[in-house]
Amino acid sequence: MNLDVLQALAPTAAIIGIFGVAGWVFTTWLRIKHGYPLENSWGKAIYPKTSDEAMERVKLISQENAQLRAELGSVKDRLAVIERIVTDEGHRLSHEIEALRRPAN
Repeated sequence: MNLDVLQALAPTAAIIGIFGVAGWVFTTWLRIKHGYPLENSWGKAIYPKTSDEAMERVKLISQENAQLRAELGSVKDRLAVIERIVTDEGHRLSHEIEALRRPAN
């Protein structure tokens, strides 16, 4: 490489490097300002927030998740019964209804 070419590219490389560092500082400042956790180069939080409020939120979300799973299970059971009724042949359904109407001896 020619020395003249190297001297011509040096200011451009320096400007690109300065803008890169300035951009990194700016995004870090924005994260801190808005309360986002800082991350390392692998995307893991450097200082994860483990406050009591966060732990309480996790507990509440876990409880709500368990309730929704239970409700979903009952809805699935009800849907299975409705599917059976809809896809069942008419005469079999009427026989079952009549069997329920007869008094047990």
